[in-house]
Amino acid sequence: MKTSGDALEKELTFTRFDRMSELYPDRTAVLYLGEEFSYARLRELSERFAGSLSDMGIEKGDRVMIYISNCIQWVIAFLGIQKIGAVIVPVSPIYTSFEIEYMIKDSGAETVICLDTNFCYVKEVFDRTELKRAIVTNLVDLLPFWKRYLGVLFDKIPNGKVDRDSRVHSFRSFLRHPPMKSQVELDPLNDLSYILYTGGTTGFPKGVPGNHIGMTSYVNDVTEDVAAGHLKEGEDVYIAVNPLFHIMALGLFMALGLNKGNATLLMPAPQVDAIMETVQRHKARWLLGVPALYRMILENDRLDRYDLGSLTYCYCGGDVLPVEVFNRWKELFGVPIYQVYGSTEAGHVTYSRIDGDPKANTIGLPLESRECIVVDPETLEPVPPGESGELLVTSPYTVKEYWNKPEETEQSYVEIDGKIFYRMSDFVSQDTDGQLVYVERSADIIKHKGYRVSASEVEAVLQDHPTVIGACVVGVPDAKVGERVKAIVVLKEDARGVGGTDLIKWCRERLASYKVPGYIEFRDMLPKSKVGKLLRREIRDEERRRISKEKK
Repeated sequence: MKTSGDALEKELTFTRFDRMSELYPDRTAVLYLGEEFSYARLRELSERFAGSLSDMGIEKGDRVMIYISNCIQWVIAFLGIQKIGAVIVPVSPIYTSFEIEYMIKDSGAETVICLDTNFCYVKEVFDRTELKRAIVTNLVDLLPFWKRYLGVLFDKIPNGKVDRDSRVHSFRSFLRHPPMKSQVELDPLNDLSYILYTGGTTGFPKGVPGNHIGMTSYVNDVTEDVAAGHLKEGEDVYIAVNPLFHIMALGLFMALGLNKGNATLLMPAPQVDAIMETVQRHKARWLLGVPALYRMILENDRLDRYDLGSLTYCYCGGDVLPVEVFNRWKELFGVPIYQVYGSTEAGHVTYSRIDGDPKANTIGLPLESRECIVVDPETLEPVPPGESGELLVTSPYTVKEYWNKPEETEQSYVEIDGKIFYRMSDFVSQDTDGQLVYVERSADIIKHKGYRVSASEVEAVLQDHPTVIGACVVGVPDAKVGERVKAIVVLKEDARGVGGTDLIKWCRERLASYKVPGYIEFRDMLPKSKVGKLLRREIRDEERRRISKEKK
């Protein structure tokens, strides 16, 4: 039976976890680096963490940045922050101080939870922002002493220097606090659950606010529609490889794991042999990966040493799945790879349905809580069936604006027939079965290893260099990683001694590693329209033609 809108408001993702902890208290909720955390234990730890946050003066609506890798502390922090009605601001642990300073200021976060290995970046921005406190942890903080000791002994645990003062607290100390006393009252539609950051068209990342019911709506669609009849409540095993600071990974973690009483095998890093060993040992049935992960598994020269026969439901998101990978996987393992598609702004949008045989070139059918239309990008009129156009998405449950960005909101959200739609900037068509067929993305977005890289953000960083007067960043197709990031740069006439290595170093100091250009080409000018707009698509088409010639 499907959950009604009223029921969605009464039981949110984290309160469903509470219900699972009552039904399956001794069942493993998360297995992390060999340590099992039961539903009862995870709930108690999250409520202790929530109690500590409350005693620190963190209240409903306050923003708390989570700046850590996949680990059990990420899960505890997420649940604890939600329980007190605060707003999580999850960011990549590989972001630099340049990036997190902007996001801390933009979101208004006064608390950051970070690893000791990236505390140095937090320390840099403490006095340049309104940060009041940092809660610091290590990847193995919650493992038994003997495991931590062996890790240190064999130099297997990365760690960083932490300067202790009144603003710096240890994560472990927060778990010694008594559990929170009472549940905070929430308005699921109007109270925020998170602010996620995605690439901006002006060069600055955009904060995407999400309410509680928005996440609950698509999690509900997955558990009660897409996976209905296939997901075994209280018995199943899901392996979580993708980083939890992404909407796709977080949503499936809740849908397949914590909201259904199932065990999640949480991987701190996407190391292929470790993933295959974990699947084999714990008989994982559900997997979410990006195309690069599936390719790496297929091309691993030790693949025949592992038994991956338990994998039954394999989903792929983050980028277009190559037909060749789709076919090889099905031939080798006898099961298909299903597609999942969405965005930070719209949440989960489409899924391949498990009851049918998925088509290699489709991204599935829209979820029940999402309405999709395919339109001409210039007129916003619907295109005839079978023709390609820009995909627009709406839902009665989502927030339809960017955080503190009215101009970007106006560019990306449009009103059609009284409904506010988000422009996905992806071009699709619809086949005779109603499934969406991916055609191409906007030239502004580059997909590298499943990450969305904003071309304009990288261009803005390059143009901050004192010798650069123009930059154009594009994605160059690559079978292994989706697209490589390439920059075309115009230097000032009097620039001397500046090469590609210098500009790449400049980017590395200001951008996460996956955003840094792989190589840089210098030109005298860039293609622009009559009104001076950069024509990225022309450069992108040039690169495609060049690659096509090289293959011939």
